[in-house]
Amino acid sequence: METLAIRIKIGDREYPMRVKVEDESKIRHAGKLINEKLRKYKSEFGLDDNQDLLAMVAFDCMVESLETNEVNAEDSEHIKSSLAQINSLLSKVV
Repeated sequence: METLAIRIKIGDREYPMRVKVEDESKIRHAGKLINEKLRKYKSEFGLDDNQDLLAMVAFDCMVESLETNEVNAEDSEHIKSSLAQINSLLSKVV
């Protein structure tokens, strides 16, 4: 497993990281999205405190994650139900 040494700038700080080569673009994209949310909240709420801004971004990301997990769970249940229904139909045919 090959790793890369990169630096990601979040807000006004740079963070050195070691990442898998295949994960580099995903990690850089995540950093870009975080910075975009920071700028959005800064302009929307007029805040200059980076700790407050980062906490708001973290909260927003957690809400998005919970919503995504909920949708995934609903999709999984729908797939299980569909497979059970198909299995039942196939059992009747065989």
